[in-house]
Amino acid sequence: MNRYSSSSNRLGAASSLKLVAVFLLLALCTVTIVPSVWSQESAATPSSQGTAGGTASGAGMGAAAAVSTILYFPLKAAFAIGGGIVGGLAYLFSGGNEQSAKSIWTTSLLGDYYISPDQLEGNRPIRFLGVAESNDAPASAAAPEAIR
Repeated sequence: MNRYSSSSNRLGAASSLKLVAVFLLLALCTVTIVPSVWSQESAATPSSQGTAGGTASGAGMGAAAAVSTILYFPLKAAFAIGGGIVGGLAYLFSGGNEQSAKSIWTTSLLGDYYISPDQLEGNRPIRFLGVAESNDAPASAAAPEAIR
């Protein structure tokens, strides 16, 4: 019996098993994420008739959003992790300046981590980069009122 052919078959079977496991994991994530996105949208806009959850176009948009999210999420997660690391290094090398680190963290960690059907239709923008909230703006930016 040839020993080398049986070991290569085991390696091929192991890599096929890993590929199937990754595919099943992605399918499980998709199945658990998409219904929660649909329920959030239907609760937020109950009167919208555009992509109702029960129509074929709504299901198609949901499937397109799921596929888009599968492609988009790893890129956004890698960007956020890199931004977290770079922001931490900026904090250290700036002598503990929180504003320099926070500007990096805001841009990289905030933003959308999934694509919704509403975003695919153009009703809402896809925000890869985070935007600071208006209440995070420095207090000195507002003009002081005159005292009378």
